[in-house]
Amino acid sequence: MRRPFIAGNWKMNTTEDEAVVLARAVAAGTGGVLCDLALCVPFPHLGPVRSALAGSHVALGAQDVYWEPKGAYTGEVSTAMLASYCRYVIVGHSERRQLFGDTDAWVRRKLEAVLASPLDPIVCVGELLGERRSGETEAVLERQLAAAFTGLPLSARVTVAYEPVWAIGTGETATPAVAQEACAFIRASLRHLGGEAADSVRIQYGGSVTPENAPDLLACPDIDGALVGGASRKSDQFAAIVASARP
Repeated sequence: MRRPFIAGNWKMNTTEDEAVVLARAVAAGTGGVLCDLALCVPFPHLGPVRSALAGSHVALGAQDVYWEPKGAYTGEVSTAMLASYCRYVIVGHSERRQLFGDTDAWVRRKLEAVLASPLDPIVCVGELLGERRSGETEAVLERQLAAAFTGLPLSARVTVAYEPVWAIGTGETATPAVAQEACAFIRASLRHLGGEAADSVRIQYGGSVTPENAPDLLACPDIDGALVGGASRKSDQFAAIVASARP
């Protein structure tokens, strides 16, 4: 059975002091949870938040990574730099794809680097609003998954986050039926790429997840958790979402 996994993505938010206070509040408010839990925080806050979460049940993650181990790549961060701070790293978030030009090929190279390191990846896939309206959702997901995973081993280390771009930060949320349909398609595509090992991969839903819609989303058979944006920066809301997760 896949243990549910809830991860918060703070994006480019919080000062150092705010990050420490929020991390401590999340840890205090989610005791006894029945899922795995992580916070993906801005690079400058990895050290302070690591200290704030020390000894707790909350793991730490980063929001991006570069594929080269070291070198003249100003502003980038390698897996070796991250490994002493955190366990998880997000790869291919839609904001990286849409705003910063991360291509499918770049996502693949980042994923390869992460899988060769001690870190565990959260690989994001999802379609634009126009792509959904034109019936291209499955084609987009299939392309992104094939580019990322063809020839790579699947295992429980891998998490895939389905994030329909039209639902991120918009207040729009895929209905449980729509989200389940997409996540089931992702599972089937992963089986095609990696066989039975795909059944150990956890699939999260991300896109305006709230305490109100989380129970129905997390009850879907192919949704194993959530990648939470805005609500993860409000400790009470995030705790309520986490409390919805059941094995």
